[in-house]
Amino acid sequence: MAPANQIHDFHPPISPSGLYWVVAVPTDGLNFSPDGATATLEMKKVPVVDQPRWPALDSISTPAQMTFEMVWKSTGEPAEYDDPAKQFRFKGTRATCRLAAQVEVPSIGFSWKSDPLETSQAAFAIIGEESNGRYYA
Repeated sequence: MAPANQIHDFHPPISPSGLYWVVAVPTDGLNFSPDGATATLEMKKVPVVDQPRWPALDSISTPAQMTFEMVWKSTGEPAEYDDPAKQFRFKGTRATCRLAAQVEVPSIGFSWKSDPLETSQAAFAIIGEESNGRYYA
């Protein structure tokens, strides 16, 4: 149930294939530094929906769009996890992460913008490679 004070909930629409919370990244949307230590994901005007009462079944969806830039930078400290029973493995490094985002709901004249990328910081981030399921082996 949505919290009583929830005014907006932004997420991608469900794709025709049934995938949920998944958006295709354009070829120029994800870039790595030459040394592989920094990754930048930048997406502009991604179609999303504003669905304030989500996950309620009668929740109304309003077309919206999101623009964001997210930057991960490796600290060099190893981060590894391997669980054969769950067929899940991650190998990489801890990282710093920053995000700047904005959303717009044109039909209701709503927009929101985060603080600048330079002032953002995450409490936890990792960068690396994951293998799971049939790709685990």
